[in-house]
Amino acid sequence: VQLQASGGGLVQAGGSLMLSCVASGRTFSNYVVGWFRQAPGKEREMVAFRTRSGNVYYIDSVKGRFTISRDNAKNTVYLEMNSLKAEDTAVYYCGATQSGSNWFEHGGYDYWGQGTLVTVSS
Repeated sequence: VQLQASGGGLVQAGGSLMLSCVASGRTFSNYVVGWFRQAPGKEREMVAFRTRSGNVYYIDSVKGRFTISRDNAKNTVYLEMNSLKAEDTAVYYCGATQSGSNWFEHGGYDYWGQGTLVTVSS
């Protein structure tokens, strides 16, 4: 499956962005999809993931602000980001896997989009 991430940009603190991850080549609904981010000089960290059955998980720092959702008809997974903070600045990546575990780690994903830059100015 090929992934294409988009939607990043420059936004002021408190603002919102909607990231999209479009899949081609396979039916996206059969995959667990995660959003990761990597800030300069830091490790890539998992932000949120959504399972095939619709279960979602978020890291504590984005709970209540970010929402991961899926539109199977469009083969797209979204990451809605609200109340953005300067510390959310990073390159955001979407990943997909059909494996049954390790969804919290970037090593658990087999396919990746190219990344989209989110910059939050304070």
